[in-house]
Amino acid sequence: MNGKATTTRTRLDRGRSALGPALELVHTGRAPTRAVLTAELGVTRATAGAVAAELEALGLIRVDSNPGAAAGSQGRPSHRLAVDEKGPVALAAQVHADGFRAALIGLGGTLVATVPGSVTVSADPAQVLGAVVDAGAALLRESGRHCVGAGLAVPSAVAEPEGTALNPLHLAWPAGAPVREIFAERIRAAGIEGPAFTANDVNLAALAEHRHGAGRGARDLLCVATGHRGVGGALVLDGRLHTGSSGLALEVGHLTVNPEGRPCHCGGRGCLDVETDPLAFLTVAGRAPGPEVSLLQQARDLLRTAPDDPGVRAAVEELIDRLGLGLAGLVNILNPDRIILGGLHRELLDADPERLRAVVADRSLWGRSGGVPILPCTLDHNSLVGAAELAWQPVLDDPLTALAGAPARPGDPAENGVGVRGADG
Repeated sequence: MNGKATTTRTRLDRGRSALGPALELVHTGRAPTRAVLTAELGVTRATAGAVAAELEALGLIRVDSNPGAAAGSQGRPSHRLAVDEKGPVALAAQVHADGFRAALIGLGGTLVATVPGSVTVSADPAQVLGAVVDAGAALLRESGRHCVGAGLAVPSAVAEPEGTALNPLHLAWPAGAPVREIFAERIRAAGIEGPAFTANDVNLAALAEHRHGAGRGARDLLCVATGHRGVGGALVLDGRLHTGSSGLALEVGHLTVNPEGRPCHCGGRGCLDVETDPLAFLTVAGRAPGPEVSLLQQARDLLRTAPDDPGVRAAVEELIDRLGLGLAGLVNILNPDRIILGGLHRELLDADPERLRAVVADRSLWGRSGGVPILPCTLDHNSLVGAAELAWQPVLDDPLTALAGAPARPGDPAENGVGVRGADG
Protein backbone atom coordinates (compact mmCIF):
# COMPACT_ATOMS: atom_id res chain seq x y z
CA MET A 1 0.00 0.00 0.00
CA ASN A 2 1.54 3.33 -1.03
CA GLY A 3 1.67 6.42 1.17
CA LYS A 4 -1.36 8.11 -0.39
CA ALA A 5 -3.51 5.00 0.01
CA THR A 6 -2.39 4.64 3.62
CA THR A 7 -3.37 8.25 4.33
CA THR A 8 -6.77 7.72 2.72
CA ARG A 9 -7.38 4.53 4.72
CA THR A 10 -6.38 6.28 7.97
CA ARG A 11 -8.78 9.11 7.22
CA LEU A 12 -11.61 6.68 6.48
CA ASP A 13 -11.03 4.75 9.71
CA ARG A 14 -10.81 7.90 11.75
CA GLY A 15 -13.94 9.26 10.11
CA ARG A 16 -15.94 6.10 10.79
CA SER A 17 -14.96 6.13 14.46
CA ALA A 18 -15.94 9.81 14.66
CA LEU A 19 -19.44 9.36 13.17
CA GLY A 20 -21.12 8.59 16.49
CA PRO A 21 -19.45 11.37 18.50
CA ALA A 22 -20.13 13.82 15.68
CA LEU A 23 -23.78 12.87 15.50
CA GLU A 24 -24.16 13.26 19.27
CA LEU A 25 -22.63 16.73 19.09
CA VAL A 26 -25.15 17.81 16.46
CA HIS A 27 -27.99 15.98 18.22
CA THR A 28 -27.38 17.86 21.47
CA GLY A 29 -26.80 21.21 19.79
CA ARG A 30 -23.12 21.40 20.74
CA ALA A 31 -21.83 21.53 17.15
CA PRO A 32 -23.89 24.07 15.20
CA THR A 33 -21.14 24.53 12.60
CA ARG A 34 -18.50 22.41 10.93
CA ALA A 35 -15.79 24.55 12.51
CA VAL A 36 -17.08 23.71 15.99
CA LEU A 37 -17.38 20.05 15.01
CA THR A 38 -13.74 20.05 13.87
CA ALA A 39 -12.60 21.54 17.18
CA GLU A 40 -14.77 19.25 19.35
CA LEU A 41 -13.65 16.08 17.56
CA GLY A 42 -10.00 17.10 17.45
CA VAL A 43 -9.68 16.10 13.78
CA THR A 44 -8.63 17.87 10.62
CA ARG A 45 -10.99 20.06 8.67
CA ALA A 46 -10.99 17.47 5.88
CA THR A 47 -11.98 14.64 8.21
CA ALA A 48 -14.73 16.73 9.80
CA GLY A 49 -16.04 17.51 6.33
CA ALA A 50 -16.07 13.81 5.45
CA VAL A 51 -17.89 12.92 8.66
CA ALA A 52 -20.53 15.61 8.14
CA ALA A 53 -21.03 14.51 4.53
CA GLU A 54 -21.51 10.90 5.60
CA LEU A 55 -24.05 11.78 8.28
CA GLU A 56 -25.92 13.84 5.69
CA ALA A 57 -25.88 10.89 3.26
CA LEU A 58 -27.35 8.71 6.01
CA GLY A 59 -30.27 11.15 6.26
CA LEU A 60 -29.38 12.19 9.81
CA ILE A 61 -28.16 15.77 9.47
CA ARG A 62 -28.24 18.68 7.03
CA VAL A 63 -25.13 20.60 6.00
CA ASP A 64 -25.67 24.17 4.81
CA SER A 65 -22.65 24.88 2.66
CA ASN A 66 -23.76 28.46 1.89
CA PRO A 67 -24.65 30.06 5.23
CA GLY A 68 -25.08 33.79 5.24
CA ALA A 69 -22.33 35.74 6.96
CA ALA A 70 -23.32 37.85 9.95
CA ALA A 71 -23.17 41.59 9.49
CA GLY A 72 -19.66 42.87 10.15
CA SER A 73 -18.10 39.40 10.21
CA GLN A 74 -14.90 38.63 8.35
CA GLY A 75 -13.86 35.57 6.39
CA ARG A 76 -15.90 32.75 4.96
CA PRO A 77 -18.63 31.52 7.38
CA SER A 78 -18.43 27.88 8.43
CA HIS A 79 -20.93 25.36 7.10
CA ARG A 80 -23.89 25.12 9.43
CA LEU A 81 -25.02 21.75 10.78
CA ALA A 82 -28.50 20.74 11.91
CA VAL A 83 -30.47 17.55 12.34
CA ASP A 84 -32.45 16.49 9.28
CA GLU A 85 -36.07 17.39 10.00
CA LYS A 86 -37.20 14.74 7.51
CA GLY A 87 -34.91 11.99 8.81
CA PRO A 88 -35.68 8.84 10.82
CA VAL A 89 -37.70 8.90 14.03
CA ALA A 90 -37.94 6.95 17.26
CA LEU A 91 -41.27 5.76 18.59
CA ALA A 92 -41.70 6.96 22.17
CA ALA A 93 -44.48 6.13 24.62
CA GLN A 94 -45.37 7.02 28.18
CA VAL A 95 -47.84 5.32 30.50
CA HIS A 96 -49.17 7.16 33.55
CA ALA A 97 -52.03 6.87 36.00
CA ASP A 98 -54.47 8.66 33.68
CA GLY A 99 -53.66 6.96 30.39
CA PHE A 100 -50.80 7.10 27.92
CA ARG A 101 -49.23 9.11 25.13
CA ALA A 102 -47.40 7.93 22.02
CA ALA A 103 -45.11 10.08 19.88
CA LEU A 104 -42.60 10.12 17.06
CA ILE A 105 -39.42 11.98 17.97
CA GLY A 106 -36.54 12.85 15.68
CA LEU A 107 -32.94 13.71 16.38
CA GLY A 108 -32.44 16.79 18.52
CA GLY A 109 -35.44 15.80 20.67
CA THR A 110 -37.79 17.13 18.00
CA LEU A 111 -41.43 16.14 18.50
CA VAL A 112 -42.70 15.06 15.06
CA ALA A 113 -46.17 13.77 15.95
CA THR A 114 -48.04 12.77 19.09
CA VAL A 115 -51.37 11.37 20.20
CA PRO A 116 -52.80 10.99 23.71
CA GLY A 117 -54.65 7.87 24.78
CA SER A 118 -57.50 8.26 27.23
CA VAL A 119 -57.80 4.61 28.11
CA THR A 120 -58.32 3.45 31.66
CA VAL A 121 -55.06 1.90 32.76
CA SER A 122 -56.09 -1.61 33.72
CA ALA A 123 -54.21 -4.01 35.96
CA ASP A 124 -53.07 -5.91 32.86
CA PRO A 125 -49.92 -4.26 31.45
CA ALA A 126 -50.20 -6.26 28.21
CA GLN A 127 -53.57 -4.64 27.46
CA VAL A 128 -52.29 -1.12 28.03
CA LEU A 129 -49.03 -1.62 26.15
CA GLY A 130 -50.93 -3.15 23.24
CA ALA A 131 -52.97 0.05 22.96
CA VAL A 132 -49.80 2.16 23.29
CA VAL A 133 -48.04 0.34 20.45
CA ASP A 134 -51.15 0.42 18.24
CA ALA A 135 -51.27 4.21 18.62
CA GLY A 136 -47.57 4.53 17.84
CA ALA A 137 -47.80 2.22 14.83
CA ALA A 138 -50.62 4.36 13.44
CA LEU A 139 -48.43 7.47 13.76
CA LEU A 140 -45.62 5.70 11.93
CA ARG A 141 -47.89 4.63 9.07
CA GLU A 142 -49.17 8.18 8.67
CA SER A 143 -45.67 9.65 8.71
CA GLY A 144 -44.01 7.20 6.33
CA ARG A 145 -40.75 7.70 8.26
CA HIS A 146 -38.11 5.09 9.03
CA CYS A 147 -38.14 4.05 12.71
CA VAL A 148 -34.84 3.40 14.54
CA GLY A 149 -36.46 1.78 17.59
CA ALA A 150 -38.88 2.36 20.45
CA GLY A 151 -38.71 3.55 24.05
CA LEU A 152 -41.27 3.35 26.86
CA ALA A 153 -41.47 5.48 30.03
CA VAL A 154 -43.31 4.02 33.03
CA PRO A 155 -44.03 5.45 36.52
CA SER A 156 -42.14 2.68 38.27
CA ALA A 157 -38.63 1.65 39.09
CA VAL A 158 -37.46 -0.71 36.33
CA ALA A 159 -35.07 -3.41 37.53
CA GLU A 160 -32.00 -4.19 35.46
CA PRO A 161 -31.22 -6.32 33.58
CA GLU A 162 -34.65 -7.99 33.70
CA GLY A 163 -36.70 -4.94 32.68
CA THR A 164 -39.39 -5.59 35.27
CA ALA A 165 -41.53 -2.92 36.95
CA LEU A 166 -40.87 -3.35 40.67
CA ASN A 167 -43.26 -0.87 42.24
CA PRO A 168 -45.92 0.42 39.81
CA LEU A 169 -47.87 1.76 42.80
CA HIS A 170 -50.11 4.09 40.83
CA LEU A 171 -50.98 1.70 38.00
CA ALA A 172 -52.22 -1.37 39.91
CA TRP A 173 -49.87 -3.49 37.83
CA PRO A 174 -48.44 -6.52 39.60
CA ALA A 175 -45.01 -5.99 41.14
CA GLY A 176 -42.39 -7.50 38.88
CA ALA A 177 -44.45 -7.16 35.70
CA PRO A 178 -42.13 -7.86 32.72
CA VAL A 179 -42.88 -4.56 31.01
CA ARG A 180 -39.82 -4.49 28.75
CA GLU A 181 -40.53 -7.98 27.45
CA ILE A 182 -44.21 -7.19 26.86
CA PHE A 183 -43.39 -3.90 25.13
CA ALA A 184 -40.77 -5.54 22.90
CA GLU A 185 -43.21 -8.30 21.93
CA ARG A 186 -45.89 -5.78 20.98
CA ILE A 187 -43.35 -3.77 18.99
CA ARG A 188 -42.29 -6.85 17.00
CA ALA A 189 -45.90 -7.95 16.47
CA ALA A 190 -46.68 -4.51 15.01
CA GLY A 191 -43.85 -4.91 12.49
CA ILE A 192 -41.88 -1.99 13.94
CA GLU A 193 -38.15 -2.27 13.34
CA GLY A 194 -35.38 -1.57 15.80
CA PRO A 195 -34.75 -2.39 19.45
CA ALA A 196 -37.24 -1.67 22.25
CA PHE A 197 -36.35 -0.18 25.63
CA THR A 198 -38.17 0.59 28.89
CA ALA A 199 -37.17 2.77 31.86
CA ASN A 200 -38.53 4.91 34.68
CA ASP A 201 -40.26 8.08 33.53
CA VAL A 202 -38.38 10.55 35.75
CA ASN A 203 -35.03 8.98 34.84
CA LEU A 204 -35.93 9.57 31.21
CA ALA A 205 -37.10 13.11 31.89
CA ALA A 206 -33.71 13.85 33.48
CA LEU A 207 -31.88 12.34 30.51
CA ALA A 208 -33.89 14.47 28.06
CA GLU A 209 -33.43 17.67 30.06
CA HIS A 210 -29.69 17.04 30.38
CA ARG A 211 -29.30 16.65 26.61
CA HIS A 212 -31.83 19.16 25.33
CA GLY A 213 -33.29 21.25 28.15
CA ALA A 214 -32.70 22.88 31.54
CA GLY A 215 -29.96 20.42 32.48
CA ARG A 216 -27.60 21.21 29.60
CA GLY A 217 -24.07 21.79 30.82
CA ALA A 218 -24.63 20.39 34.32
CA ARG A 219 -22.15 17.78 35.49
CA ASP A 220 -24.13 16.45 38.48
CA LEU A 221 -27.81 17.06 37.80
CA LEU A 222 -30.64 16.24 40.20
CA CYS A 223 -34.17 16.04 38.78
CA VAL A 224 -37.27 15.77 41.00
CA ALA A 225 -40.77 15.75 39.55
CA THR A 226 -44.37 14.95 40.32
CA GLY A 227 -46.59 14.05 37.41
CA HIS A 228 -50.04 12.56 37.54
CA ARG A 229 -49.40 10.73 40.83
CA GLY A 230 -46.47 10.38 43.20
CA VAL A 231 -42.95 11.82 43.09
CA GLY A 232 -39.84 10.58 41.30
CA GLY A 233 -36.20 11.55 41.17
CA ALA A 234 -33.18 11.01 38.95
CA LEU A 235 -29.49 11.84 38.96
CA VAL A 236 -27.12 12.47 36.06
CA LEU A 237 -23.45 12.10 37.07
CA ASP A 238 -20.66 13.22 34.75
CA GLY A 239 -23.13 13.28 31.88
CA ARG A 240 -24.50 9.76 32.47
CA LEU A 241 -27.76 8.70 34.04
CA HIS A 242 -27.08 7.09 37.43
CA THR A 243 -29.38 4.10 37.93
CA GLY A 244 -27.52 2.25 40.67
CA SER A 245 -26.47 -1.41 40.67
CA SER A 246 -29.82 -2.68 39.36
CA GLY A 247 -31.72 0.32 38.03
CA LEU A 248 -33.32 1.31 41.33
CA ALA A 249 -31.41 4.43 42.40
CA LEU A 250 -33.08 7.69 43.48
CA GLU A 251 -36.47 6.49 44.72
CA VAL A 252 -36.87 9.94 46.26
CA GLY A 253 -40.64 9.68 46.53
CA HIS A 254 -40.23 7.67 49.69
CA LEU A 255 -38.14 10.14 51.64
CA THR A 256 -40.01 11.03 54.82
CA VAL A 257 -40.65 14.78 55.06
CA ASN A 258 -43.50 14.71 57.59
CA PRO A 259 -43.37 11.86 60.12
CA GLU A 260 -46.96 12.54 61.20
CA GLY A 261 -48.19 12.96 57.65
CA ARG A 262 -50.35 11.04 55.22
CA PRO A 263 -50.10 7.25 54.88
CA CYS A 264 -48.10 6.25 51.80
CA HIS A 265 -48.65 3.33 49.44
CA CYS A 266 -45.20 2.04 50.40
CA GLY A 267 -46.35 1.44 53.98
CA GLY A 268 -44.62 4.49 55.39
CA ARG A 269 -46.04 7.85 56.38
CA GLY A 270 -45.38 11.40 55.27
CA CYS A 271 -43.33 10.53 52.16
CA LEU A 272 -42.68 13.08 49.41
CA ASP A 273 -44.87 10.83 47.25
CA VAL A 274 -48.02 11.74 49.18
CA GLU A 275 -47.03 15.12 50.65
CA THR A 276 -46.10 16.98 47.44
CA ASP A 277 -48.06 15.44 44.55
CA PRO A 278 -51.16 16.88 42.80
CA LEU A 279 -53.60 15.02 45.07
CA ALA A 280 -51.89 16.47 48.15
CA PHE A 281 -52.10 19.96 46.63
CA LEU A 282 -55.83 19.68 45.91
CA THR A 283 -56.49 18.26 49.38
CA VAL A 284 -54.63 21.03 51.22
CA ALA A 285 -56.33 23.64 49.01
CA GLY A 286 -59.72 22.24 50.07
CA ARG A 287 -60.72 21.06 46.60
CA ALA A 288 -62.31 17.70 45.93
CA PRO A 289 -60.68 16.12 42.87
CA GLY A 290 -63.01 15.47 39.95
CA PRO A 291 -63.01 12.80 37.25
CA GLU A 292 -63.03 15.13 34.22
CA VAL A 293 -59.30 15.68 33.77
CA SER A 294 -56.12 14.40 35.38
CA LEU A 295 -55.17 15.39 38.91
CA LEU A 296 -52.10 17.16 37.53
CA GLN A 297 -54.23 19.27 35.20
CA GLN A 298 -56.68 20.08 38.00
CA ALA A 299 -53.83 21.27 40.23
CA ARG A 300 -52.33 23.34 37.43
CA ASP A 301 -55.68 24.91 36.58
CA LEU A 302 -56.24 25.82 40.22
CA LEU A 303 -52.84 27.49 40.47
CA ARG A 304 -53.49 29.44 37.29
CA THR A 305 -57.08 30.57 37.98
CA ALA A 306 -57.05 31.13 41.75
CA PRO A 307 -53.51 32.05 42.83
CA ASP A 308 -54.77 34.48 45.49
CA ASP A 309 -57.29 32.12 47.04
CA PRO A 310 -56.32 31.59 50.74
CA GLY A 311 -56.61 27.80 50.42
CA VAL A 312 -54.46 27.77 47.29
CA ARG A 313 -51.82 29.99 48.90
CA ALA A 314 -51.77 27.73 51.95
CA ALA A 315 -51.35 24.67 49.72
CA VAL A 316 -48.47 26.31 47.83
CA GLU A 317 -46.67 27.16 51.06
CA GLU A 318 -47.17 23.75 52.66
CA LEU A 319 -46.06 21.78 49.61
CA ILE A 320 -43.07 24.06 49.05
CA ASP A 321 -41.96 23.55 52.66
CA ARG A 322 -42.26 19.76 52.34
CA LEU A 323 -40.55 19.72 48.95
CA GLY A 324 -37.76 22.00 50.17
CA LEU A 325 -37.09 19.73 53.13
CA GLY A 326 -36.74 16.73 50.81
CA LEU A 327 -34.52 18.61 48.36
CA ALA A 328 -32.27 19.80 51.20
CA GLY A 329 -31.68 16.22 52.33
CA LEU A 330 -30.83 15.21 48.77
CA VAL A 331 -28.42 18.14 48.43
CA ASN A 332 -26.63 17.07 51.61
CA ILE A 333 -26.20 13.53 50.26
CA LEU A 334 -25.59 14.13 46.55
CA ASN A 335 -24.06 17.63 46.29
CA PRO A 336 -25.50 18.32 42.79
CA ASP A 337 -24.47 21.39 40.84
CA ARG A 338 -28.04 21.94 39.58
CA ILE A 339 -31.59 20.91 40.52
CA ILE A 340 -34.42 20.86 38.00
CA LEU A 341 -38.07 20.41 38.89
CA GLY A 342 -40.82 18.97 36.72
CA GLY A 343 -44.58 18.48 36.74
CA LEU A 344 -46.42 20.26 39.56
CA HIS A 345 -43.08 20.97 41.27
CA ARG A 346 -42.21 23.24 38.36
CA GLU A 347 -45.41 25.19 38.99
CA LEU A 348 -44.65 25.44 42.70
CA LEU A 349 -41.21 26.86 41.90
CA ASP A 350 -42.79 29.41 39.57
CA ALA A 351 -45.38 30.34 42.23
CA ASP A 352 -42.85 31.18 44.97
CA PRO A 353 -39.20 30.64 43.95
CA GLU A 354 -37.80 32.64 46.86
CA ARG A 355 -39.56 30.51 49.47
CA LEU A 356 -38.43 27.22 47.96
CA ARG A 357 -34.82 28.31 47.53
CA ALA A 358 -34.76 29.69 51.09
CA VAL A 359 -36.03 26.40 52.55
CA VAL A 360 -33.42 24.39 50.66
CA ALA A 361 -30.60 26.77 51.59
CA ASP A 362 -31.62 26.85 55.24
CA ARG A 363 -31.80 23.07 55.64
CA SER A 364 -28.77 22.00 53.57
CA LEU A 365 -25.13 22.37 54.53
CA TRP A 366 -23.96 23.16 51.02
CA GLY A 367 -26.90 25.46 50.33
CA ARG A 368 -25.71 27.85 53.04
CA SER A 369 -22.33 28.20 51.37
CA GLY A 370 -23.66 29.53 48.09
CA GLY A 371 -26.76 27.63 47.11
CA VAL A 372 -27.61 25.18 44.37
CA PRO A 373 -29.40 26.57 41.30
CA ILE A 374 -33.00 25.34 41.23
CA LEU A 375 -34.58 25.62 37.79
CA PRO A 376 -37.81 24.51 36.10
CA CYS A 377 -37.69 21.77 33.49
CA THR A 378 -38.12 23.33 30.06
CA LEU A 379 -39.13 20.49 27.74
CA ASP A 380 -42.72 19.58 27.01
CA HIS A 381 -43.19 15.80 27.24
CA ASN A 382 -39.66 15.33 28.58
CA SER A 383 -40.27 11.70 29.60
CA LEU A 384 -41.28 10.97 26.00
CA VAL A 385 -38.17 12.70 24.69
CA GLY A 386 -36.11 10.65 27.14
CA ALA A 387 -37.78 7.43 25.99
CA ALA A 388 -36.79 8.34 22.44
CA GLU A 389 -33.22 8.93 23.62
CA LEU A 390 -33.05 5.25 24.58
CA ALA A 391 -33.98 4.26 21.04
CA TRP A 392 -31.62 6.79 19.49
CA GLN A 393 -28.64 5.71 21.59
CA PRO A 394 -27.55 2.78 19.34
CA VAL A 395 -27.56 5.20 16.40
CA LEU A 396 -25.51 7.72 18.37
CA ASP A 397 -23.08 4.96 19.31
CA ASP A 398 -22.62 3.56 15.79
CA PRO A 399 -24.69 5.12 12.99
CA LEU A 400 -23.39 2.79 10.28
CA THR A 401 -24.30 -0.40 12.11
CA ALA A 402 -27.61 0.88 13.49
CA LEU A 403 -28.82 2.10 10.09
CA ALA A 404 -27.37 -0.74 8.02
CA GLY A 405 -30.84 -1.92 7.03
CA ALA A 406 -32.42 1.51 6.67
CA PRO A 407 -33.70 2.51 3.23
CA ALA A 408 -31.34 4.89 1.45
CA ARG A 409 -32.66 7.94 -0.34
CA PRO A 410 -32.63 7.72 -4.12
CA GLY A 411 -29.47 9.30 -5.42
CA ASP A 412 -27.73 9.35 -2.04
CA PRO A 413 -24.09 8.28 -2.18
CA ALA A 414 -24.87 5.94 0.75
CA GLU A 415 -27.22 3.98 -1.52
CA ASN A 416 -24.36 2.08 -3.10
CA GLY A 417 -22.55 1.13 0.09
CA VAL A 418 -22.04 3.21 3.20
CA GLY A 419 -18.59 4.54 3.88
CA VAL A 420 -16.93 7.76 4.87
CA ARG A 421 -16.00 9.61 1.73
CA GLY A 422 -12.94 11.76 1.47
CA ALA A 423 -13.85 15.43 1.56
CA ASP A 424 -11.75 18.48 1.85
CA GLY A 425 -12.81 21.66 3.56
